[in-house]
Formats: sequence, structure tokens, C-alpha cells
Amino acid sequence: MTIDPHSVAGKRLEIAHQTQVLVVGAGPAGIAAARRAHAGGAQVMLVDENPVPFEVMSESVPQIWGGRMGAEIRNRNAMMERMLEARPDLADLFEKGVDVRLGTACWGLFANQPNLGWMPGLVAGLIDDDQGSHLVRAEQVIVAAGRRDMGLAFPGWDLPGVLGASAAVVLAGFYGAFEGRRAVMLGSGAEALLAAQDLIAAGVEIAAVVEQAATPLDPALAAELQARGVEVLCSNAPRGILSDAAGVTGLTLRDRQIACDCVLLGVGAVPMIDLIQAAGARCAFDNDRSGFVPVLDAAMQSTLQGIRAAGDCAGIWATKSADEAIARAEGETAAAAALAALGLGAADADPAVLSSPPVAPDLGQYRKDWVRASVVEAIAEMPVCQCEEVTAREILEVRPPRYLKTPPIANETRSLVQILGDGPPDPDQVKRLTRAGMGPCQGRRCREQIQALLALQEDLALGAVPLAGYRSPVRPMTLAEATAPEDPAIAEVWDSWFGMPRQWVPFWDVEPQYTVAALATEKEHVSE
Repeated sequence: MTIDPHSVAGKRLEIAHQTQVLVVGAGPAGIAAARRAHAGGAQVMLVDENPVPFEVMSESVPQIWGGRMGAEIRNRNAMMERMLEARPDLADLFEKGVDVRLGTACWGLFANQPNLGWMPGLVAGLIDDDQGSHLVRAEQVIVAAGRRDMGLAFPGWDLPGVLGASAAVVLAGFYGAFEGRRAVMLGSGAEALLAAQDLIAAGVEIAAVVEQAATPLDPALAAELQARGVEVLCSNAPRGILSDAAGVTGLTLRDRQIACDCVLLGVGAVPMIDLIQAAGARCAFDNDRSGFVPVLDAAMQSTLQGIRAAGDCAGIWATKSADEAIARAEGETAAAAALAALGLGAADADPAVLSSPPVAPDLGQYRKDWVRASVVEAIAEMPVCQCEEVTAREILEVRPPRYLKTPPIANETRSLVQILGDGPPDPDQVKRLTRAGMGPCQGRRCREQIQALLALQEDLALGAVPLAGYRSPVRPMTLAEATAPEDPAIAEVWDSWFGMPRQWVPFWDVEPQYTVAALATEKEHVSE
């Protein structure tokens, strides 16, 4: 039997390492999962992208860092030491024999499914300073990737000093490298106000909490901050930034200005599902878990066999944010189920983990209201997608990128339903047509805003509009970093793998009526 050289049949992946349990993320859930899996007799690899390289942080990945990273962030050894000081359990795991890899990002997960059947099992793509990009095979994967912050556009939000609330907490309390001294928090939900408390404990002054609604989303936590002298300003929204050469010097509201050196985006804590959704696991909107989360069973397993989720990437709610024990219990439950799948024990689910979170306020409406107050009612045009410089108007009118210099088209007077067909608007279509979300930050600053804008335009619930899709690699990589050993058989016909037409036609093969369209992809290629 002859094997088609263009197919994947017979090709092999260059697997650098193998492990029984791979845990992605060394937060409370990830550490608890690694400890439980190791104690149960499994071979465990624990990876965490912290300390994140400065070059990656400058692209607002994985958090919206906002240019407020201290110079010491460039010292990888110092950041590694601070990370171990902040999480001493990591050193303990290393001493016990867990393969702990810090400064190692997981850029992709791959599992056999209906459209993919040639993988040797679960495969993860990792990247670090020592080995570059390489592949690891695992029998069970537990994703504990954490959270990030929803972006919120207003005039000047692209200046240094506008950053995510979670990013500020990581810089101040984890890295000890936060340059902000006086901050204004946008949003009054539990996650935003708990972040404000953490920053106060780290020595950052919180000048005010700004809320577009008439009352704080979490009145109890807001009252605690007011008792500490923090002003809570409701029925307000940002209108612009005061700045100098170093960035933010103040925030302009509807009716006043506040002196500050940073503005914190706390309007929505977002489960970091990029890795697990790009793998093909099903995700669904859950208001009580703070947005789109992976669909999990009682063993914390996603719709992909052997891939589980725990911690904030599995869902965020107020009591969980206030008590790390919930995330740790999720990690332990996922690890116990992974051990059972490996034949190393029985799954012992924690009833507290399987119970539903308390009913939350309508977070979908809350986020839409913030986008309306800040973006739709803005006093000036500004980019919602900073990377590609796409404004809200250009997104809603589905305009082509302005660098194409196209004349006005019919799309500018048609609704999104007319353009995209019946049903909810498709952010992936909008992304392809406008390039919003296709920049280096991979949509981390604009993805949820675009979702909210489309929901506002078509008067839909936020959960009715899907998020724009994620694809691997879910972390920015240079071509040099992406270079990895591969089967020589793949390199031999590399051009045909992409369906590329041949780039050179010999004179004896030129057709009498030669056109570019005649270069069909099914013809023989140069490599043949």
C-alpha cells in the first residue's frame, strides 16, 4: 500500500518529554493538584509561565500589564527568587520530586478528536528559555491557568499606567515590581475590591473606586474600603486620561478629575480559558462563574478525555476569590480523578467543589453597561483593539482595515444580522473582516469588549454572543522560538501541507491561456 506523502500518516512528532500528569499553572489550584497527584504515586510535571519574560509582558500577555512593570522585572533570577518566596510550596514540591518548571509557558494542548486522529496521546507545546519550543506527552492534563481582566476602552486607555487589576496585584504582591503608587479602580465587584485591598496591603494608595452603576456591585466590600478612606464614586465613568511623558497622571470622569499614576481595569475578572478552548474543549457562558468557562463533569474533566480544569480558569465567584481553599479543593479533586484514570486510586470528589456557586448579579448586563458607559458614550474615538487600532465604530460597521483605504461600502449601512446571516453575531467573522483581535496580545484587551458591543448592537444577552475563538499558539512566539525538531518527511513536502500553490512554473508547463487562477493547489508542487 502506498502512503500519500502529503498526509500525516507515518509522520512522527518529536516528543521531548513524557509524564503521567501535566499541571499547567502554579497557583493555589495547580500546586494542590501537583501535590495530590504526586502523593498518589504519579509522575508529575508542573509548569508555570511566571516569571513572564519582559518582552512578552510588553504585549500585555497574559495580563494587561499597562507599562507599570519596574526595571527589576528584567532580572529573571531575581523574579524567580521572589516567585519562590511568594509560593514556598513550589520549593517543597521540587524537593519531593515533582518536575517543577518555572518560566515555562504552555502554548498549546492537542488531543485526538473527530478532526484529529494521529496524535500519540495528549500533547502539550511548551516554551522556555533553555529548550525553546518543545512537545511533552502526558496521560492526564490539569489546566489551572487562572484569570485575567476584561479590557475597557476610553480615551487614553492605551497610555502607560492603564492596566488590569489582577496584573497590578501580581506585580505588587508577587513580583514586588509595581511602579504605581496612587491608583483609581474601575469597577466595584468583589474581584475588583478584593484586588484593591491587596494593593493597599502592598503599599499602594487607592484614590477612588469608580462605578458606572448607581450603587456598588458589592456593597459590603465597598463599605470596608470607604471605612479605610477610599472614595467610592457611583454613577460615573472615565472620560479621558491626563498624562505626561511617563504616562498617566490623572483620570477625568464625567464631573471631576482625580490625580493618579495608574488606572486599574476591574470591571470583569475573566477565566483564562484560551488554552483549553483552543484544544477543542466545549465552553459555555455561565453568569455565576464570571463568563465563558469549560464544561466540566464531576471529575473536573472537560469534554476532551483526560483534560481537566481547576481554579479560576474553571470559574470565578466572590467567595472563591476570597478563599483560596476552594481553588485548592478543585485542584485536589481534579488530581484524584486523574489518579483514578491512571489506575492509581479512586476519585474522591469534594462535595464543596461540586456544589454550585452562589447566584451572582447579572454580570452580563453589568459588563454591557460598562461598555455602554465607557465605549459607546465616549467623547472621542479611540481604539477598542489597541494592536490593530480598530475603533468601536469600525467594529460595529464591520469596516475593512483602514490601511486598505477602501471606499465606503454597503456594510456601513447594514446591520450585523444582515451581514453575517441569521442568529447571533459571530465575533470570528468580525475579527476576519476588521482585524480586531488579531494583534500580538491575541485579543486579550478587546475580546470581551467586542462581545459586549455586538450584544449591545443587537440587543442580546451577553452570553448569547460567543467569544472570538482561540487558536494555538495561545502565547506570542517568534519564528525562532517556534523552531523545533521535526520529522524530515514533513520538511520534504512542507509547502503542500499548507495547500500552497507552487511558486515557480517551468516554461514547459505554462498553459496556453495562463492565469494566476490556473495555479490550482491540487497540482504537483515544487517539492515533488
